[in-house]
Amino acid sequence: MEADKVKILTQILGYPRKQGQDEYYFTCPYCNHHKKKFAINFRNGYHCWVCDQRGKNIYRIVRKFGNYQQRQKYLELQGRLDLNEFEDLFKELNNEEEKQQIDLPEEFISLCNKDLPMDTTDAFRYLSSRGIGRREILKWKIGYCKEGRYAGRIIIPSFDVEGDCNYFIARSFVGHQRRYLNPPANRDIVFNELMIDWDEPVVLVEGVFDAIAAGGNAIPILGSTLRERSRLFQAIAIHDTPVYMALDGDAEKKAEWIIKSMLKYDLEVFKVPIDEEDVSEMGVKEFKDRLLSSRQIKNEMFFFEQMLENI
Repeated sequence: MEADKVKILTQILGYPRKQGQDEYYFTCPYCNHHKKKFAINFRNGYHCWVCDQRGKNIYRIVRKFGNYQQRQKYLELQGRLDLNEFEDLFKELNNEEEKQQIDLPEEFISLCNKDLPMDTTDAFRYLSSRGIGRREILKWKIGYCKEGRYAGRIIIPSFDVEGDCNYFIARSFVGHQRRYLNPPANRDIVFNELMIDWDEPVVLVEGVFDAIAAGGNAIPILGSTLRERSRLFQAIAIHDTPVYMALDGDAEKKAEWIIKSMLKYDLEVFKVPIDEEDVSEMGVKEFKDRLLSSRQIKNEMFFFEQMLENI
């Protein structure tokens, strides 16, 4: 079976140089370095020693650079679902739902502006208390409202792949009894998809402030769960993107349900050790350390552990 996989990779990347029993060195499809520095090991994954492109799922190389026949043949060798099954599963969703586009509140004041009103102190103080500085404000296009329906609330907008606003979070910073007052719009979106690189692992968190704390390629699920027919689940499945689950410690059951759904589609899933803490309360360094401590959830081990917990 390994020889058949090497044959497919050779069709895509050219003839390799074999080293030892397990490693094959190809021309890197990412940086196209003139020497064969793109190492593939079917147990450990792939790694380019020039551009440092790496990953555990070799099929991502076949999906990104191969043709339809090569992708199907590789999936067959892995005993995986045909990608057409993913497309059929989500076809109804794509056909029925139109693109969502909403306006930010008329009273929205961007904190990215150089010239700001004098009364922005409380908004900046609140963001600072949550570990959010100038860099995060600029990246997430954060603003606030001092008047209107969303007065006294931090506004964090979401932008779709075309750069249009499709949702926003409105969080009180003046002590409203109702902390969040979000727009009357569908939450079945990929929050800030404009910033997501589907060829890199994504980090799934609960809320937007968690996503800001988690750093690059983090996506808030914006709800109590993540349905298989949701746009976010769809995007992850279609792109075959590795997932790091980093839901807050009190959402263990929710995380287990999502992991179970993803394993059904043979996705790479890693569990970030969060314990009882909230991601938004961790520092950047602390969260990076937790990411490095993540463990991959294997299908058979996950269901075995679940069985033991229910005894």
